[in-house]
Amino acid sequence: MTAILLVGFVFLALWPAYNLALVAFSASDSATAGRRRRRDAIAPNGNEPLTFWIVVPALNEERVVGRTVSAALALSGPAGTRTRVLVVDDGSDDGTPDVLAAIDHPGLTVLRRDFPNARKGKGEALNAAFRTIRDLTLLHGEDPDRVAVGVIDGDGRGSANILTEVSRLMRDPAVGAVQTRVRIHNRNKVLGAVQDLEFAAIANASQLLRDAAGTVGLGGNGQFARLSSLMRLGDAPWSHCLVEDLELGLRMHLNGERIRYTSIADVRQQGLVDVKRLLRQRTRWAQGNLQCIAYVPRLVASRRIRNHALLEMLYYLLAPWLNAFGTATVLALWTVAVWRLLPGHGETFMIHSWAQMGGVAAFWVAGMTAPGLIWALVHRLQLRDERLGRLLPAALAYPFFLMLGLVSTWRAIGRQIGRRQAWAKTERLTEDPATEAVPA
Repeated sequence: MTAILLVGFVFLALWPAYNLALVAFSASDSATAGRRRRRDAIAPNGNEPLTFWIVVPALNEERVVGRTVSAALALSGPAGTRTRVLVVDDGSDDGTPDVLAAIDHPGLTVLRRDFPNARKGKGEALNAAFRTIRDLTLLHGEDPDRVAVGVIDGDGRGSANILTEVSRLMRDPAVGAVQTRVRIHNRNKVLGAVQDLEFAAIANASQLLRDAAGTVGLGGNGQFARLSSLMRLGDAPWSHCLVEDLELGLRMHLNGERIRYTSIADVRQQGLVDVKRLLRQRTRWAQGNLQCIAYVPRLVASRRIRNHALLEMLYYLLAPWLNAFGTATVLALWTVAVWRLLPGHGETFMIHSWAQMGGVAAFWVAGMTAPGLIWALVHRLQLRDERLGRLLPAALAYPFFLMLGLVSTWRAIGRQIGRRQAWAKTERLTEDPATEAVPA
């Protein structure tokens, strides 16, 4: 048996096996979801938030921000709590200020940032919002322990139960932040459907596994943190990193804060249905992940992070890069093997016939395709809001989606080596109310 064939067997066994382990966590969570929903009305114990601030960072969001803010203002938590929305207009030069000015609601605050302070990244916009909320909280004599600060992007919609679910998890005083499930609402195209498969099923299961390990990561959309926990991180909880949410989660873990994840509340956002824009987004995420590797020594040295949690965090930070270099190595071996199979190119290398090459390729195709089909079935059985006719093409496209991630990783390495940090903001799509899914 050749080395490549052996690698194919190992990959075929381990990759679906890992996905099946995630499916098991997801199935267990789904079985208890109804019981957790019934506990939403549990009596307060004095630790849950009384005030929810929802921060909406907005830079040229005229196409979506009106509906996002209206939806955020309509959210309500348990009895006795209040909801306030803070929009950070980060130097918009489109119709965003006019859209916001037309919203007359006592719970809305608009923080306008003009040059030279504006457009320094989402992290700095969120820091400005944090300082405003902190100052208002202290001015009115409120307890920062009982104030939650959530982030919903300009294209986001929170489910009706989102504040109630955050409140339930924050009854535990050790919980400093909560991350909710993320869904894609414009999944009428294959790329949108693949991203919903990624977020709603695969990333959801990964976060459930991390919740069990105590290593939940924060996402850019649908994150909620106690104001007191953010205050312990200084004047700028969010960094200038390209994935400020990932770094915030790492800083909170290093600070001894517990982060929880919930699958029964979600934020729905736009998916990117243009390959070039999607590649640019994933490259930015990968570059931010690369920047956060600088936290590895601090994670290893921390006495607040247990060994099993440390291993999971290191895997999460390093796996994309190990995958990228591993894939490049395998492709190089394949290239040499194919080249040697051609007449006149010397003795064969690892693969000794085209029939053997076809068998190896079949194993790799099976190993890459099976997980997507499994997750399409999980998505259908658990969420029941999408038909298989749309999920199956997404499942078959999933291996190509993974390859796009590998390309993004290598592009990110090039950008980091070249010290390129500037990024153009992702343009929103005009939303069609007729096709937008209604949050559960």
